[in-house]
This record gives sequence, structure tokens and C-alpha cells, in this order.
Amino acid sequence: MINQFNGPHAFLSNFHPSPIHFEGIDYPTVEHAFQAAKSNDPETRRIIAAKNTPGQAKRAGGRRGIIKDFDFAAWEAKKVQVMTHLVRLKFADPGLREHLQATGNQPLIEGNTWNDTFWGVNLATGNGKNHLGLILQQIRSEI
Repeated sequence: MINQFNGPHAFLSNFHPSPIHFEGIDYPTVEHAFQAAKSNDPETRRIIAAKNTPGQAKRAGGRRGIIKDFDFAAWEAKKVQVMTHLVRLKFADPGLREHLQATGNQPLIEGNTWNDTFWGVNLATGNGKNHLGLILQQIRSEI
């Protein structure tokens, strides 16, 4: 079982450098693209794409961030679909695809200490839906 996306498994993280092209803009990581996808404004998306780190992109796309046209209900309805698409783009890279395949049939669990129980699992409590891990496993099964 892989229960954290760090160290030798850091490539599974959305913060891992993995340039992708999404809806006309180049992003340095999946996290940048995911946060930018919350906005329909191309300029806002470009600003998020230009953030120096995935953490900065996450803050820019957060509830107190720079997105002015954020529609929470609409986003909730499509965020898993958007994430799945972005992770597929990431693992179109042959090197990253090879690393993902090398995980075999191991369960992929995005264990974390920041209490993200939607995309991952809280390591302290064991609670979480692990949607990111499940998306990764789905994509691995398709390649």
C-alpha cells in the first residue's frame, strides 16, 4: 500500500512538477490547473498558472483567493470530473505513466495531516474518501 504521496511516491501528488496544457493555458502542476479551473475568466486562470508554487496556486484558488466568479455549487458538481481529466493529462507523460504503472496493484491512498478527507485520508483518524487515490488507481488500470 502507498499511503502518502511523498518521497519516492511524490510523483503522485498534484504538487509534483508535471507541466500540462489545459484549455489553452500551460500549467506547471495539476494543482495550478485545478485551482484555475474554478474560474471562467482567462486572465484569472493565467494569474494562477503563473504562481511560483502549487501552494500559492492553491491559496489563489481558495475561498479567500482571487477568483471573483466562483460558483461553489457548480464546482462541487464537477470537481471530480475536472480532477480526473487533469490527472489523465499528467499521466500522458511517458515517464510519469511508467512510474504509475510501477505501483502495480497497490492501493494508492493520499494520506495527509491537513484533514483533507475528500481527496485523501486523514492519517490521524483514518477517515477519508480518498478520491484522488481512486482516480489514480482508475487511470493506472486504463494504461
